[in-house]
This record gives sequence, C-alpha cells and structure tokens, in this order.
Amino acid sequence: MIAVAITGASGPIMGIRLIEELLNNSEEVYAVVSNASWQIIEHELSYKKKGSFPLTDLIASRGKTANTGLLKEFDDKDFFSPLASGSTLFEAMVVIPCSMKTLSGIAHGYADSLITRACDVSIKEKRKLIIVPRETPLSLIHIENMHKIALAGAIILPPVISFYTLPKSTDDMVDFITGKVLNLLGKKNTLFESWGNSSGSTKEILA
Repeated sequence: MIAVAITGASGPIMGIRLIEELLNNSEEVYAVVSNASWQIIEHELSYKKKGSFPLTDLIASRGKTANTGLLKEFDDKDFFSPLASGSTLFEAMVVIPCSMKTLSGIAHGYADSLITRACDVSIKEKRKLIIVPRETPLSLIHIENMHKIALAGAIILPPVISFYTLPKSTDDMVDFITGKVLNLLGKKNTLFESWGNSSGSTKEILA
C-alpha cells in the first residue's frame, strides 16, 4: 500500500496522475488531499470538491481508466486514519506536490494534520518518504528544511522538467515527474523512455 498526499501547492495534477498510475498497477492507495489543495484543484483543474469521496469522483470525471476500488480517501484532520499510526504497514509515502508549509511541518515534527503526522510516521518507522517540493525560487529556509528531512531519510524530488524526452505537452511533463516517482517506488511504468532507450540513438540525439 502506498500513501499519497496532495498539498496546497501548484501542480496537484502530479499527485492525481501518480494515484491513477498506482491504481492501474493494482496498488492499494491511501490518499489525503489538504483543504488548501482542493482550492488549487478547483482553480487549475476546474473541479469543485463534492460528495463523500471527492478524489474518486475527480478521477472518474477525468475519463481515465483507474481501479478506484483500491483507493481509500482520508480527511486531512482525520487522526483516526490508519496513516496516523506506525502500526499500519504502508510501503511508502509520497507528498506530491509539497507546499513549503507542509515541508516546514515535516522538517520540525509539527504534526498538526494527517499529512504531516503520516510523514512523521514514515520517518520514525524508516519507511520510504518522497517529497516533491513545489516552489521557486527557494529561500534559505526552504533549503534548510529540505536538508533537514533529507538527513532524516526522505528523498527530495523537485518537479524539474525533462527536455531530453522531447515533451510535446503539459501532460508529457507531468507524466515524466510521475514516472520518476514510480521509479523511486520501484514500480514499473512506461510514462517516459529512459535515456538511450528512445527510437533514436544517443549519438543521433547528441549530434
């Protein structure tokens, strides 16, 4: 089981795509979307939160094939969620995108939400924790917070655009980041071609 958190930073589509791909790979997903992120989702994806299972509804509305029966949604204030306890044996956790507020909470152990508590659990239980920070430029405070959680064992994966994959759309760029996260999780995917495995040879690309 993989835990995925989507926080209040630009780019929630990255987290949604990750969840879709995990579900398509028959992975059980425990998902948490912060209240701030729902506001950004409404702005960037033109989807307004509704119903008891808004993330499931959002994925269905995108017309993507996804086994939503494997998806469990939790409110960011639900401290009775299994994610709030180290006794729940989730494989890994990904915060994508990660706001600087959430980053600060993780770095300082300030678990005032289910998301920051689940990250705290990941660190103390030595589970894989992947953070996709979404901010630019970075202040020294942001960098120090990333340094702190990296020392604690987290992986920092900035959503840096790939040019060598020759992206033709925003979807291509989102899929590249999603694929990079899946690679770190050890999950096979075909969202982008590895360097040197494209139809043209490396020599042709570099020529």
